[in-house]
Amino acid sequence: MRTGTRSQALYRAADLRTIESLAAEQPLMERAGLAAAELATSLCRLQGGALLILAGPGNNGGDAFVAARLLRERRFTVSLVFAGEIGRLPRDAAAACKRFSDDGGSILESIPAGQRWALIVDGLFGIGLQRPLDGCYGELVGAANALAARDRCPLLALDCPSGLDADTGKLCGASIRASHTLTFIAAKPGLHTADGPDHCGSIAVASLDLDAERLATPTARTIGTDLFVDCLRPRARNSHKGSHGSAGILGGASSMVGAAFLAGRAALRLGSGRVYLGLLDRQAPAIDPLQPELMLRQPDALLAVGLSALACGPGMGSSDEAKALIERASALDIPLLLDADALNLVAGESRLQQAVVARYGRNSATLLTPHPTEAARLLACDTATVQADRGAAALQLAARYQAVVVLKGCGSVVATPAGGWFVNTTGNPGLASAGTGDVLSGFVVALLAQGWPPLEALLAAVHVHGAAADELVASGCGPLGLTAGEIIDSARACCNRWIAHGR
Repeated sequence: MRTGTRSQALYRAADLRTIESLAAEQPLMERAGLAAAELATSLCRLQGGALLILAGPGNNGGDAFVAARLLRERRFTVSLVFAGEIGRLPRDAAAACKRFSDDGGSILESIPAGQRWALIVDGLFGIGLQRPLDGCYGELVGAANALAARDRCPLLALDCPSGLDADTGKLCGASIRASHTLTFIAAKPGLHTADGPDHCGSIAVASLDLDAERLATPTARTIGTDLFVDCLRPRARNSHKGSHGSAGILGGASSMVGAAFLAGRAALRLGSGRVYLGLLDRQAPAIDPLQPELMLRQPDALLAVGLSALACGPGMGSSDEAKALIERASALDIPLLLDADALNLVAGESRLQQAVVARYGRNSATLLTPHPTEAARLLACDTATVQADRGAAALQLAARYQAVVVLKGCGSVVATPAGGWFVNTTGNPGLASAGTGDVLSGFVVALLAQGWPPLEALLAAVHVHGAAADELVASGCGPLGLTAGEIIDSARACCNRWIAHGR
């Protein structure tokens, strides 16, 4: 069972170029090739099996030449296909190419026919690719993917799968679909968000004997339990329900009461001492029969309760009443989470936008939890623009609304108004089902109600939301058919285990 995870530094390509320039006198290519050869050796099912290595026209190709030479020394049968012009290789890559040839290696122009492969290595392009792969490069990418599927062999990408933008996780046309990625010096944001997780497979980092964080400030970080470990404290034995805060959830318009119930149940099970629901549906039941501990109120009555934190949006609808309630909620000097319908209403009303931004001046924490389409509405752009650079979009949202933001999706991105951002690495496709966002809102407001700082509350809620889904899938429940309600108890178990282990 997972008991905790460590945060990792993430660097965009420009920052990595800075690190590389500071370490220019060190044999980075030789170290990268050695790390690749070590991993390739461990991945080969048959010692001495045939290996296909694709080398490109830049330094990523140089890494591949070094790996190919070292693997030949280990008695592997290596077929190296080079796509480019030897005379135009960068200096270090040209030297690696020459040494490979001098040691007896053959450079091929095309993939040998009739061979079955124990491993395929993608060394075509690294982190600097900014254009779609076409021509011979696109053909090699397609062939590598097809051969790996045919032979059921590992496909190892060096630094970044060719065709994937390492900064953003956006695909540049055809892309390698790797089973494993060995990334050099430090991890990159695009490996963990958008299309990155579907194309990178298992990710390992080879530091090349560099301390990246000593040489340059990270662009971003992955989310790990170490980022909120100080909040994972056991409860005092001498405590009562009032010691753990009162969470409010405002939503549940006609035909959407279930969204508010899911959020409320999640808040209760993640530790809020009291949970109040303010339901807009006047015909809503007086109690939640599956969770009678929830206290149901009319919206006006909810806003009069002395809440510790409030979430607005789950199943809220788009009525004039809902707009008025968001404006009133924005005036409260307590942490406020806006999700779902509340975000769409804010996006469409300048008055509500001003009310949200004004909270920052009163030092009242605001948190936004949009999915990509909601984020696009808040930024007055389209969803494709948001997804093209999820880190940049999350930072824009945080700055525009002076809020701590999570841009949900594959590799959810958390951003702060001060410019910090984080990428979550937990979670799986089982979360792509109705109600999981409502459960996340419940987790966040529960932690806020218990006095967690806004950033730590959002980081922890996003991380445990994904970790809970991962544990359910590991136990055989999902990803197909995983439901939002099932995540709640799994998350409770994760949090209690983290607290018990001090992380």
